[in-house]
Order: sequence, then C-alpha cells, then structure tokens
Amino acid sequence: MSSLPGNGRSDVGGAKVSALITQSNYIPWKGYFDAIDRADVFVLYDDAQYTKRDWRNRNRIKTHHGLLWLTIPTLVKGRFLQAVQDTEVADHDWAELHWRTLQHEYARAPWFTEYAPLLDVLYKRSAGLDRLSDVNRLFLGAMCDLLYIHTPMRWSREFTLVGDRNEKLIGMCKDLGVNRYLTGPAARAYLDEDLFRRAGIEVAWIEYAGYPEYEQLHGPFKHSVSIVDLILNEGPAAKDYIKTRTT
Repeated sequence: MSSLPGNGRSDVGGAKVSALITQSNYIPWKGYFDAIDRADVFVLYDDAQYTKRDWRNRNRIKTHHGLLWLTIPTLVKGRFLQAVQDTEVADHDWAELHWRTLQHEYARAPWFTEYAPLLDVLYKRSAGLDRLSDVNRLFLGAMCDLLYIHTPMRWSREFTLVGDRNEKLIGMCKDLGVNRYLTGPAARAYLDEDLFRRAGIEVAWIEYAGYPEYEQLHGPFKHSVSIVDLILNEGPAAKDYIKTRTT
C-alpha cells in the first residue's frame, strides 16, 4: 500500500506520515481531538477489548452541581472479553436522557442555540444504533467537522491483525504506509518502542499539557470534560483550544 499524503508535518531527515490508532470514545475531551488533528490517518481500534467504567461509553460534562457522567448503558457478556466493536447498547432511552441533560445544563452557553439543532439530530440518530462503536463514530465524525478536522477515519477491522498488541499496531502502521505512530502517555505501560524502531516506525508521544482555558459555565474551570463543553462555549473558535505539542 502506498504511503498516505503528508499534511505538512515533517522532521529533520524527511517527511513523516503519522497514524493515530486508538479505541473509540463517547464524546471525548479535547485532547482526543487534538491527537486526531495531528495525525494523517486515524484508526478506530475497536477490535480491542472493551473495558467497563472507562471512556468508551461515557464522558463528563459540567453542571450546576459539579461534574456529571453521561453514560451509555452497555451489554457486557462473559468475563469482559468482548471487543469494543461487539459491545451492544443496552437501553436506547439513553440518547433522549443525555440530550435533555445537555439542554438543561448548557442552555445558557453562548453557542447552544447555534448547535442545538445538530445535537438534536445526532441524538435522535444515535438512539437507533445498536452498537457502541457506531454511536461513538457518529459523534466523532460530527465533532471533527465542527472542529475543522479532516483526518481520514478508518476501522481496525479493515486490517488483518496478527501477533501481540505491539505487533498488531505495527502491522496496521505498515499497511497504512506510515512511518510515525502517535500515542498518549498511557501507552508507556505496554508499548515496545524498540520494536517499532526496528520496523522503521517512529513513536511520537503526545503531551496533553498546556491547553489554554476558555470561558465555561458552572464554577471553576475544568479541562477534563467532553468536547461538547468546549464547542458550546466557544463555537467556531473551539479548535484554537485543542492545540498542544508532540514530543
């Protein structure tokens, strides 16, 4: 497979073409979209094991009473060995509940009136989806559009995955024709950087620090909330608040 076209990112010694490969999350925080924006291709790694009480099916918003989890109820079978892509939504009433909560807590946000029709459509569409992965991708695509992020998005199931966790990631990078793998600090617990290097792939660690604050509702500023908070408060300027650096 030929290399993807670059998007202006380069290093000394030649152009770098980057892939971000990570599990889908439900309306994730701005750092998730920052990482997508830095990549030339984004792969939703939903072949990975589903984990309960994680970001796959929930995220936080600010409310009058503090931070609140918005959680999509899911069906977990067996001993939690199912993949994210095989995880089904347990109760479709969640979509109406989440949308009512957002309406109540963000009605006074500067850009709520502008984006309410889109969010209404998204939640109505998501109520008809049976799998968590499809719900997440629906919202990820819509939020990327609002943030002017045009990184191509693909599924890990499009690739043949062989070997352990590191080998699967390297295999996807090779199939994509990329020579840089973007990842966050949590991957330091398992990622074998030497193995990537021997495969001709640079590992670039994303540093989630230094984000500027913006005007929020409901008390002291919080960085670790859903991207919906940023979009409803800053509107078209939201992208200016997701930029950080890669080391």
